[in-house]
Order: sequence, then structure tokens, then C-alpha cells
Amino acid sequence: MSELPPDEVPEGEPEPEQAGPEQAEPDDGPRPLGVTVTPTGNGPVDAALRRLEDADHLAVGGHLEVYEDVHRGLRETLASLDDPRPRS
Repeated sequence: MSELPPDEVPEGEPEPEQAGPEQAEPDDGPRPLGVTVTPTGNGPVDAALRRLEDADHLAVGGHLEVYEDVHRGLRETLASLDDPRPRS
């Protein structure tokens, strides 16, 4: 096997991509997900689902908090269906 200088690539092999900071795409911040919510007719469920729209304005790191909040609200709404007390 012959040794090639470090800056030469053997013929037929693609050159490795070099994406330095000057070539990277600029981060324009969060991009909207386009979440749309169709009303269900149940106030608490609709309120929880509307909370998903907040994720459109957050960076990815903030999505988990929104998803957990929505999940908690939906879980509480479902649990309330088993409550024997009359609903107002």
C-alpha cells in the first residue's frame, strides 16, 4: 500500500466534507412546527391541546416541559372521569 501525502485523496474516493463555522448554516432560532388543534368540545382537553401551540415559540429544549404539561393535564382530565363526585 502506498502512502499519500495527507492533503491528497486517492482517485475515485470522495473528499471528506469540511464544514467549518464559516460553512455551517446560521441558526435562526426555533422554527414553528405548525401545530394545529381541532376542538374536541371538552373544555379541559381543548385547553391542554392548545398548550401544544406554545412549543412553536420555544427551542427544542423547551418542548419537553410543554409536552409533560399537556400530558399531565390530559391525564388529570381522564382521571376525573372516574371521580364519583358530581361534576359542575
